[in-house]
Amino acid sequence: MNVRPSALIIKDHAVLTLRYCYGNQEVFALPGGNPDPGECLREALVREIGEEICVEATIGNMVCCGEVIWTEPRKETLHMVFEATITGEPVLDPGQTTALEIVWLPLPEVTGKILYPNVGAQIQSYHTLPYSPFIGPIDQPYVQ
Repeated sequence: MNVRPSALIIKDHAVLTLRYCYGNQEVFALPGGNPDPGECLREALVREIGEEICVEATIGNMVCCGEVIWTEPRKETLHMVFEATITGEPVLDPGQTTALEIVWLPLPEVTGKILYPNVGAQIQSYHTLPYSPFIGPIDQPYVQ
């Protein structure tokens, strides 16, 4: 199983996402990526954010984690979403990502878009009680 940390970055009631297009389908991904060997999740997230959107990040608490079980073998992924803050204005580095643009999705719209990981409901309910960070299986539309 792969482990993929990603960042929940909120500014002015909007979530920072990277917009991709797979076929005719738009997907809005939380910034993140796979850890390198010997790298902890927070270190990987700081590195990935710096590489993809050219800003420094501070990683906070875990927001949620859940698993996507794909039909292909060895593609299963445990997603771990962390709060993050950034310094500076994010800009895509096309040498590090195939994302088309940075999109600040308003919080009320996150459940109406295909997110990767697909945790829009958890993002909207994160600051309400009761809240459980482990969400189990994530219903992830196929995006690649």
